[in-house]
Amino acid sequence: MSLSSNRQRGVAALAAIFLVAASVDGFAPRSGLLSVHQTNTEQQNASPSTLFMARRNNNMNRRAPVKEKKPPMNEEVPDGDLRVSTPNEKGKDEPLGIMSKQEALAKAKEMGGLDLILMNPTSDPPVCKIADYSKYRYMKEKKAKETKKNSKATEVKEVKMSYKIDVHDYEVRKKNAIKFLNQGNRVKCSIMFRGREIQHDKLGIELLDKLATEMEDLCTREGRPKREGRNLSMIVTPRPEVVKAVNAERRAVEKAKKKKKEQRMQNKKAAAEAAAAEAAAQATATLSKEEPNGTNGSNSGDDLLDLERDIESSLDDLFGSDDLTDDLFS
Repeated sequence: MSLSSNRQRGVAALAAIFLVAASVDGFAPRSGLLSVHQTNTEQQNASPSTLFMARRNNNMNRRAPVKEKKPPMNEEVPDGDLRVSTPNEKGKDEPLGIMSKQEALAKAKEMGGLDLILMNPTSDPPVCKIADYSKYRYMKEKKAKETKKNSKATEVKEVKMSYKIDVHDYEVRKKNAIKFLNQGNRVKCSIMFRGREIQHDKLGIELLDKLATEMEDLCTREGRPKREGRNLSMIVTPRPEVVKAVNAERRAVEKAKKKKKEQRMQNKKAAAEAAAAEAAAQATATLSKEEPNGTNGSNSGDDLLDLERDIESSLDDLFGSDDLTDDLFS
């Protein structure tokens, strides 16, 4: 009897004792011991190649994070003469001339502690830019996102037909292919064969050549027709002038959308300013109504004079009017 079999029997006996004790004490047993036993048995029975592949898959799942690749900056820039530039207020590069590395570093420090970034090390002399690296990286990523957004990836559209296709159906397929080409997409023209029709592949090649010849003002072929199983296919690509026209139209649409968005923002801003001015005017009018004006002030002064006259006349009636009384209350 081998040592491994004795070990397995010992583990099984311990598991049985644990289950009996658990049932006597009255709590639910855990299956961890049995699962450990099964796992150890499977690992012992597994081949070395299986274990190696499992460990390899685990290592592949734990990939290291991607590190940012930074260009040489400041002290990492090689010594010698440098062609230095810096972005102006409009975002365009303004040349500062050719200077040494120490002069460029001093200029970067003088401009507010900016970075000296090496842009083109292969030119003579190397080209550097004085800028804030964090801002430079942000603008670079933003420009890349805008470029990716504006440049639509070329798609491959497919047009399928039979070598026995009728004239009307052929014109429909041709019209669809022309529409795809005018959109700037590549077109895959396929001829489908069924059963013994595969022996007429020459007719399929002639049909594809005819289609490509009739659309040669819009596209160019990418090689000869190729056999793909029971199908015969050929890919055509739009001409550069067609792609250029599509890109120009796409840029015009994006520009119109941007202009429309700016106009909408200006209208919202003007409406907000008008509402604020109207609210200020209403508040001023309300305050002017609540405050007494000059006319009301003069009227109140006249009322005070009349009240004083009434008091004097009442005193005259009460004490009489003589020289002594007048001198006393004057």
